[in-house]
Amino acid sequence: MEDPLNVISSVRKIESQHAAGEDDSANDLIARNNRLKAVHFKAAHGLLITFFLWIFALHVLGIVFFTKGFLLTRLVLDHKSQCTSPPIIIPGSKLGSYDNGCWYPKTFDKAVIIIIDALRYDFTVPAAQKVHHFHNALGVLHETALQQPNTAFLLPFIADPPTTTLQRLKGLTTGTLPTFIDAGSNFAGTAIDEDNLVAQLRNAGKTIVHLGDDTWHSLFPGYFDANLTHAYDSFNVWDLHTVDNGVTEHLLPLLRSGTGQWDVIFGHYLGVDHAGHRYGPDHTATNDKLKQMDRVIRETMSALDDETLLVVMGDHGMDTKGDHGGESDDEVEAALWMYSKKAVFGHGHIDYFEPPRTAKERPVGQIDLVPTLALLLGLPIPFNNLGSPISEAFISSKRSQWENLATVNALSAAQIQRYQEAYSAARGLDQDVFLAAQRLWDVGISKWTSALHNTKLNEEAFAAFSQYQAENLRVCRSLWARFDVPSMIYGILILGCALVVLSLYARATTSFRAEHSAFFLRQITLYAALGLVFGFSIGLTNTAPGLLDSSLLGTAGGSVVGFAYTAADIPYGYRIPFPTSTWGWLSVLLTTLPAIGFASNSFTIWEDEILLFFLGTFAFVTLASSLRRKNATEQKLGMFQSSLFFVLSRIASLSRLCREEQMPYCRSTYYSSATSSTSASWQLFIPYTLATLLPIFIKSYYKSTRSYAGSAIMWIGVVLRMSLLASAIYWTLDAADDNDWLNVSRDNLRFVKTTLAQLILGIAFVAGTTYFVWATPCMNIELPPQENGDANAQAKARPKSMNVFGYGNMHGSRYFLLVINWVLAVILLQKPMGGGSIGILALQVLALLEIVDSNDLSRSAIAPVILGSLGNFHFFKTGHQATLSSIQWESAFIALKTIRYPWSPILVILNTYGAQIITAVAVPLVVLWKQPPKKKGLLGDVAMAVATFMLYFAVINLATTMWAGWLRRHLMLYRIFNPRFITGAAALLLVDVICIFVAIGGYRWNIVSVSDVFGWA
Repeated sequence: MEDPLNVISSVRKIESQHAAGEDDSANDLIARNNRLKAVHFKAAHGLLITFFLWIFALHVLGIVFFTKGFLLTRLVLDHKSQCTSPPIIIPGSKLGSYDNGCWYPKTFDKAVIIIIDALRYDFTVPAAQKVHHFHNALGVLHETALQQPNTAFLLPFIADPPTTTLQRLKGLTTGTLPTFIDAGSNFAGTAIDEDNLVAQLRNAGKTIVHLGDDTWHSLFPGYFDANLTHAYDSFNVWDLHTVDNGVTEHLLPLLRSGTGQWDVIFGHYLGVDHAGHRYGPDHTATNDKLKQMDRVIRETMSALDDETLLVVMGDHGMDTKGDHGGESDDEVEAALWMYSKKAVFGHGHIDYFEPPRTAKERPVGQIDLVPTLALLLGLPIPFNNLGSPISEAFISSKRSQWENLATVNALSAAQIQRYQEAYSAARGLDQDVFLAAQRLWDVGISKWTSALHNTKLNEEAFAAFSQYQAENLRVCRSLWARFDVPSMIYGILILGCALVVLSLYARATTSFRAEHSAFFLRQITLYAALGLVFGFSIGLTNTAPGLLDSSLLGTAGGSVVGFAYTAADIPYGYRIPFPTSTWGWLSVLLTTLPAIGFASNSFTIWEDEILLFFLGTFAFVTLASSLRRKNATEQKLGMFQSSLFFVLSRIASLSRLCREEQMPYCRSTYYSSATSSTSASWQLFIPYTLATLLPIFIKSYYKSTRSYAGSAIMWIGVVLRMSLLASAIYWTLDAADDNDWLNVSRDNLRFVKTTLAQLILGIAFVAGTTYFVWATPCMNIELPPQENGDANAQAKARPKSMNVFGYGNMHGSRYFLLVINWVLAVILLQKPMGGGSIGILALQVLALLEIVDSNDLSRSAIAPVILGSLGNFHFFKTGHQATLSSIQWESAFIALKTIRYPWSPILVILNTYGAQIITAVAVPLVVLWKQPPKKKGLLGDVAMAVATFMLYFAVINLATTMWAGWLRRHLMLYRIFNPRFITGAAALLLVDVICIFVAIGGYRWNIVSVSDVFGWA
């Protein structure tokens, strides 16, 4: 067989010679028509992208309005506590200065505060039998607290979710409660403006040194001594040692050189956290890091003087896989240990001298650290603090324990009372909100005042203040859980309007044409402008939600009215998109049943299993449908592909990452164990199997339509196979790095890995996109043999016929090359088990295309809906759940050594939503597969399929949004419903972008390539 373009060029040359003279005018007319059709297509294509960008804007606007009302931040007061202005005066004390103590007599002049990121409480408690690698590795904390109870104590240290480092540092320095929306800024912290412990240290003239996690510098810019401070990148979870070694390198010399250079040192170690993220807590790497921390703490203790306080704490814990971000017990149960060489601590008020055996015994809140450190160091308690002093820090044999406890709690409660009054005034709250707390305050202050003359009342005063602080904390939690319901309703209405627009645009006409976009956009623009003017005018009134909000609402509402007006007046006519076939009803059921089910926490928890059932149901329905086909070939093909689709779904279901709520009825297989974040050695078999079999299977689909020719041979037979092999080698090197299989330095191994990953991504996106844009159609042309005769006569003769192999799948075979590029990139960015799931997804897409063709479903809604279901199903099969803790942050370093924006977030997105991205790219194939080159109306069909696909995700997003809003007081809101809302919103916006710029954009290059050969339809 000859090269198709050379053959076509020769044929055209022969035709031009043969038709000299009389055919010139006809050829010119054909050329002009092709040029006009090309211009018409490009204009329609541009208008179509503009229309979908308007849909995307509605989705963004709806999500933003709902989020504004749903994920509220609390009102931050800018008040600052002053050293000379205590909330109450301690009779007979000479305070009010930083030398003696501002509000309470100073206990320590200096402090060393060590944060061991992700130090879970059970890491510090000895186990009789070492069951896990994290047991008995960090023994110094429990040992000193047990043997020297007057110099050290160890307590469970409970974090308020979300358990991300940024929010925990805010709580640990301000004493306030976090809000869920702040979780999104975990890796892009902004400076803390409210009163906090670090600011009070600076106001006191203290020299503050920071070592370690650079998140501190985002929160407290300019607070630390520039000459002594050393910050390190905090996000490289694959690096276990750079930060820890750097902190130790500078911490110990500072301690041994004397205390003249510094007053307070913050040292933030990250190795334990990074070991958890990379390997899980039950791994030798975690054991090694805990032992390293044990040595560091012992050396630090020996270097301290009597006037220096040593604090060691975890900012949060980690779950069984080493991740965090949620609110499970393992994630919130950190450890707190305080040590001083002078005996100032005790446990006498509770008669406990042994550290708690579990985190359920005698826990303290992390916000309690703020008033504790403030009073011990002689500082004012930060104004917004809601915590209580930790009792063990204020008991000493030298003082009356109940008097001390009553006094420090009186100071803390009085500051909370002062904050409560200021907050109520700023928010205009009714005094009845704090009525119960006010009564407890009155009792406490009365008892404390009376205790000045009757010391026996100190215990009662302490109890009353403790109850007051607990009640006030409860009230504040409920206040900050208040929602802006009107804003939430605006968001839901906008999302609902966008959903109606998509359903009408996609399914409400049987005579769809892409040219409708021009009619719509004209009216949408006009009415959006009118809506903007109207909204702006309303915004000038005092009753409006705000000038910006009302302008945006007016613009969105006006544009939707413009669409509705056009839809009612469109020349082709629109109708209510009511299903009229079995496939239509099945599409509706597979979309609406999940939407309804998200009202149930059980459905949300088990979504992966329910999606498997839906896909299996589809496979059985298509199998039954194929049995009824009259054409034997279509019958056999449909039955085989339906069976294959079902089997592949069951195989993919073997990859599982269980969420905590699924236990004990679920067993994780994605990692080597339920307590690990690394792959098992046997899973390396998967990428090599993919490299061997996936190109063969894809090739078989191409060969079935004689399309394995031209561009396909090079890209599938060579590039895909070699790139998949390179990806397998990458994960082998990663396993060698994790398990120390090779006697090679980690730096050299990491260099080879990142270089290989960059090469694969370059092939997939740079070379792959270039190849796709310029590739010829996947076809071969065969000319019939010529009879013997005069050579010149043969040259002038017009061929009577030619065989074009691949003609029947000209569009689909070429477009699938684009899908292959994305599959290749996403496979690299998944762990071996996830890569296998993505390989199965690629084959399921091909099986679905064959099912669609054999059952004549290219214009049905079922194919885009099943593609959407496949994307969500394989989201779970690639080691993800609708939880913050399942995000695989380490994927940011597959192709990079350090954080680089925007590339690092893009890699994480590709890892997280890779399955949905691939199905979005594949949407045009449901109408392109097995279509001849000059079929008319393909752009309209592609637009209909894309709109239906986006509609599926829009329904899911609207449902999760509405249920999250409706269940905003549910106990499981922030554990189940809120993360699912965030997952659905992110998936919708990402799918919109991919569909608009990759799917519809890719279709343009595909049709241009085919039309350059065969002419425009």
